[in-house]
Amino acid sequence: MTTQMSSREFNQDTSGAKKAAEAGPVYITDRGRPAHVLLTFDAYEQLISPQRLLDLLAQPAGVEDIDFDAPKSTEAARPAVFG
Repeated sequence: MTTQMSSREFNQDTSGAKKAAEAGPVYITDRGRPAHVLLTFDAYEQLISPQRLLDLLAQPAGVEDIDFDAPKSTEAARPAVFG
């Protein structure tokens, strides 16, 4: 679950933002546009985990049995803008 709050709301209720981050990322907006994301430290560590696909592919031979489940994106596709 993601939560969105304005910078003003974040400044007035930091503890509420921290509680919301336990359930998922908290998007903090400035003038209606996303500016920051608050994560728990565990979620951050998982995000930067060395178990990424490139790291798995770079491992020496003999590790073919490593399971890798690619996360599915929830972002909607957007048309490319050229120029």
